[in-house]
Amino acid sequence: MVALRTPEGRFADLPDFPYAPRYLDDLPGFEGLRAAVIDEGPKAAEHVFLCLHGEPTWSYLYRKMIPVFLSAGGRVVAPDFFGFGRSDKPVNDADYSFHFHRNFLLALIRRLELHRITLVVQDWGGLLGLTLPVEADMRGRVDRLIVMNTAIAVGEPASAGFAAWRSFVARSPDLGVGGLMKRAVPQLTPAEAAAYDAPYPDQRYKAGVRAFPQLVMTDPGMPGVGESKAAAAFWAKEWTGKSFMACGGADPVFDAAHMEALRAGIRGCPPALVLPEAGHFTQEWGQEIARKALQSFAAQPRP
Repeated sequence: MVALRTPEGRFADLPDFPYAPRYLDDLPGFEGLRAAVIDEGPKAAEHVFLCLHGEPTWSYLYRKMIPVFLSAGGRVVAPDFFGFGRSDKPVNDADYSFHFHRNFLLALIRRLELHRITLVVQDWGGLLGLTLPVEADMRGRVDRLIVMNTAIAVGEPASAGFAAWRSFVARSPDLGVGGLMKRAVPQLTPAEAAAYDAPYPDQRYKAGVRAFPQLVMTDPGMPGVGESKAAAAFWAKEWTGKSFMACGGADPVFDAAHMEALRAGIRGCPPALVLPEAGHFTQEWGQEIARKALQSFAAQPRP
């Protein structure tokens, strides 16, 4: 597998993101690839916040939530998927698959021996992360959930909003990530938009950006449907942990009706925090979300 590594200099002076990455190049099954992981806070913390980004972002998306979690005494683990952020970037679109990324997360959790996990997910972070508890050795590791605009994809046809997004990316092999983020989140400063562009010196680095939308399971025969169906059953029937949902009301892909259906399928999940002005990238409103999630967890009875 041929991969590129973004020069470190492109990540200098990231606004509000002082966290040095921890690099792992010995994950079983991913030898020869280097993964970048933010790992902050006490290793013996009562709660580990596993923050999973989506398309086309990276762990920088969590910069407004990480300080809240750390202030509460938590440990924060925020990996960059291969193809994104400071992790290595395989250059061939065909190298990317649902199981490639899911197996990476499983290997990471095992390598870091993570337990007492608060799973924090949005977009592909949810498409992948919400399937993790169905693995035998993952059962019991996740005890809290913060879920934002995402889905459990079980092979059903795409919404019109997602179909338009998938088509747009397919026509945009050199997708301008920073510009897209600025359009989606108008309050971003130029420096923040540039931080989303930082991982990609040129088109060769963007195979992951191109691949992710095409991998979403919108047909029953696609890889990942089996794990996703098992995950839907788990969250609806077996989940006994604490949950919190926040959703951006202006998301053209995962609208309020979709998010309410997802919430209804998570056993015991309270009514969602709806942010009417927020779009798909909910973490850009993350300080409020993180604080209210912690307040909600404190108020919920122990399972």
